[in-house]
Amino acid sequence: MGCGSFPVLGPGCAAFVLVSLFCLWFPSSAYDPLDPNGYITIRWDIMSWTPDGYATVTIFNFQKYRHIQAPGWSLGWTWAKKEVIWSIMGAETTEQGDCSKFKGNVPHCCKKNPTVIDLLPGTPYNQQIANCCKGGVITSLLQDPANATSAFQVSVGASGTSNKTVKLPKNFTLNTPGPGYTCSSAQIVLPTQFFSSDRRRVTQALMTWNVTCTYSQFLAQKTPTCCVSLSSFYNDTVVPCPTCSCGCQTNSSSCVEPNSPHLASVVSGQNGANPLIQCTNHMCPVRIHWHVKLNYQLYWRVKVTITNFNYASNYSQWNLVVQHPNFDNLTQLFSFNYQSLTPYASTNDTAMLWGVKFYNDFLVEAGLLGNVQSELLFQKDSSFTLEKGWAFPRRVYFNGDNCVMPPLASS
Repeated sequence: MGCGSFPVLGPGCAAFVLVSLFCLWFPSSAYDPLDPNGYITIRWDIMSWTPDGYATVTIFNFQKYRHIQAPGWSLGWTWAKKEVIWSIMGAETTEQGDCSKFKGNVPHCCKKNPTVIDLLPGTPYNQQIANCCKGGVITSLLQDPANATSAFQVSVGASGTSNKTVKLPKNFTLNTPGPGYTCSSAQIVLPTQFFSSDRRRVTQALMTWNVTCTYSQFLAQKTPTCCVSLSSFYNDTVVPCPTCSCGCQTNSSSCVEPNSPHLASVVSGQNGANPLIQCTNHMCPVRIHWHVKLNYQLYWRVKVTITNFNYASNYSQWNLVVQHPNFDNLTQLFSFNYQSLTPYASTNDTAMLWGVKFYNDFLVEAGLLGNVQSELLFQKDSSFTLEKGWAFPRRVYFNGDNCVMPPLASS
């Protein structure tokens, strides 16, 4: 492929091989190079040793940019003995199970392997605890740290009355709502300490264990969920998302032409559980377009547009992660929030972008309003050039998933 096939790479285009290392989509493993310390921790604090003692279970999202969106998380495990859940606050199990052996008071759940989900907003106050009842939505740590936690309380019967008789649950699973997270076995840690409201007294849990869950894009879905297209002011050519980035029209049963007379009826019949994608060459639910807009004497400007091609889903509290060597000199950002990620202290080349609350933090379904956009102003440094595709991003993530980059390499 000659460089003339991609003139958008820059004036005097030459062979450009390095970008190919970043352009190929590959499944994210549990280790994320842009967030090497990102994971979810499930902390189980036993607060009482009574026969029906209760525990507080807290889910902490320590991932910088990956959040859990609606319809939210579901947490499962397998009891080690014959435990039952007598009652639960701030959440509920999806099934009660067989409680026929109980007379009088009937437990909330008798299943050996219960699945717990968060309660919805608007739950009566007498059924709530702190950090519950958000429909299972947990924000990313950088985007909204105050809401990066979810919790519930559970009263467990037949579990034991000391740290020698209590047995740790096994086989923890975290769905969000589908697969993607792999959880470790429970590990006993130092008991959690709690401060009084005036911070003059400290109490602690009777026993605490942690479970760590890490994310893999390969487990979450079989195909990518987003792609990147590129363009520039110095050339009319637009480098589109690669064909079949997220699937092909011939293999998709959820593809709708935007000008179809049946579009409205098809969309109204969707419940949002399954994607309903606009027919495109890339078949991705989301496309990110990076346009090199202007070149000043000391600065250069980029326009970023995020477009939703899914008629059945919107994206609340979306975020974008972009890797480019000039983010160290980002001067101004319009209508997006910005946070430098700096996964490695010596390198500031990765930025997290997200919408302004109540303005553009909600990416609506495909259609006329199904996009958000912003412009970025960079100060030039000694490495600046319009040659060899330097002005384009090296890697792009949307809502924590690695996006397919166009194959800019030429031979």
